Amino acid sequence: MCSGIIKFVDCYSMENFIVSARKYRPASFDMVIGQDSITNTLKSAIKNKHLAQAYLFCGPRGVGKTTCARIFAKTINCSNLGDNLEACDECESCLSFNSLRSFNIHELDAASNNKVEDIRSLNDQVRIPPQIGKYSIYIIDEVHMLSSSAFNAFLKTLEEPPSHAIFILATTEKHKIIPTILSRCQIFDFNRIRIEDIVGRLMYVAKNEGITAAEEALHIIAQKADGALRDALSIFDQIVSLSGKTITYKDVIDNLNVLDYEYYFKTVDAALIGDVSSVLLTFNEVLEKGFDGHNFISGLNSHLRDLLVSKDESTLRLLEATPAIKKRYLEQTRNCPVAFLFKALEIGNNCDLNYKSTKNPRLHIELSLIRLCRLMYEDDEALEKKKSDPDQLKKQEEVLPLPSKSEILRREVHHSEKVVINREMTSGSHDPVIEKPSKTFSIKEIISEDIETGDKKNEKLVLNDPEVRLQPKEEFTPQAFDIAWQEFKDQLKGDGTRIVSMFKSIRPEVENDQTIKIHLNNAAQKDTFILNYKPKLISFLEKKFIFPDIDIETTVDLTESNEILYSDDQKLNYLINKYPILKDMKKIFNLDIS
Repeated sequence: MCSGIIKFVDCYSMENFIVSARKYRPASFDMVIGQDSITNTLKSAIKNKHLAQAYLFCGPRGVGKTTCARIFAKTINCSNLGDNLEACDECESCLSFNSLRSFNIHELDAASNNKVEDIRSLNDQVRIPPQIGKYSIYIIDEVHMLSSSAFNAFLKTLEEPPSHAIFILATTEKHKIIPTILSRCQIFDFNRIRIEDIVGRLMYVAKNEGITAAEEALHIIAQKADGALRDALSIFDQIVSLSGKTITYKDVIDNLNVLDYEYYFKTVDAALIGDVSSVLLTFNEVLEKGFDGHNFISGLNSHLRDLLVSKDESTLRLLEATPAIKKRYLEQTRNCPVAFLFKALEIGNNCDLNYKSTKNPRLHIELSLIRLCRLMYEDDEALEKKKSDPDQLKKQEEVLPLPSKSEILRREVHHSEKVVINREMTSGSHDPVIEKPSKTFSIKEIISEDIETGDKKNEKLVLNDPEVRLQPKEEFTPQAFDIAWQEFKDQLKGDGTRIVSMFKSIRPEVENDQTIKIHLNNAAQKDTFILNYKPKLISFLEKKFIFPDIDIETTVDLTESNEILYSDDQKLNYLINKYPILKDMKKIFNLDIS
């Protein structure tokens, strides 16, 4: 009985533990971490006495919204501000605030007081002037939780409050607040706190608590907190409960279920030398420790990104790591080509995107890791293959399109001019003179050759380029033209049945030695002939015959037979005479007159 009483007294007399997030909560603007622009603006507003009727503090959790609201409210009512515009902590207003007995600063949790009745009660309370100080400050936390009717009831008071009332609203979801509320507030967006600032704050707390903490361990805590200082302090307390007065890197990664940097460094080193076995064994070790494969591939992508930003001194500041870890990144990135990092990031990103849709996640990651190991050898194999194949360069040249004949002619002219210029410059007797080449060229030939496209053009140029110019030309006569016309039509068989049929119905006529009249059946044939085949015919005839120029005229014959067609057979024979292709179509498709 007595021992039980003694034990109860010992427990009751134990010192109450206060979490670090509360114990080290900033009490002045200078102690706020990572929000310098906001604190400077608020202090300037106090100095210039430009206080708004309503403020809205928004941002992610744990970045100091409510803390800044309390400091701002306390500083506004302080009757003895210092030169640095911080509260004195000595006047009655500051003392009552520090002891939680101030009647001038009111805090309301909108998550649990989100009804119209709660806002109406607040509106009635606003009319009461402050007992001590100049202002009554109302801090409404999580204001986005108010209902629509509560927001509407709050509008009038927020727009025209008493001169002694100031509202400070805090929220993590600004998009849920109605625009009429937003338009009546000065909005301050709080940023996520940088990892370096969180690490510095944790080191300050550890020093005050007499705790020895490795910088790498605190850096992992800051990364896990994701920009929230309150979360970082909560994780810090959790690690202290496990490790005591000494916090090591291993304690942190074991307690927080975080993969060690070493796994990623080992994976990349093995991938650079193509050691597939080592990479797969490292991944198996990760799985045996209870880590999820998706976390591993996501962490590996982050590691590859950090290696990439370490490549350039201008982007090195984007690497958030301790000096020791940065040194390791710089050492490994020297062995990683930029092309390897780009391809590795692409493989890792595709693996991350398709992870949830795969039926065998482990095999999916292992295949990506194998591809990672092959990256350094794919380029080498391609290079060796290119070196070992003596015809590779020739194959590439064959793929390239052949130049047009006009381009060849222009190159010859340019080469002739260049030779003459060089000869005159070396002689030194007078200024260089550009000498025209002795050979003349037909403009129509150049134009017609440029119009031709496709593989047939290249094949034709190869056949005609040096040799055709050397072949003897014939004298132009109507009989020779008839033979040449048939040759020209034979070359058009590859252009399709419609074109062949059209040229069967065309009637050429030689009127004199240099004029050829082409008789066409309709305007559509005339347009097709002029646009596509007249330049080709001119070029063909100029290569075959000897005369200075050829004039080709086109005419459409609109005269039709006056004979009246009565029977179906007469109509069919008329159409077959006009369009010979119909006879072949009737035979092929076994058509009949209906």
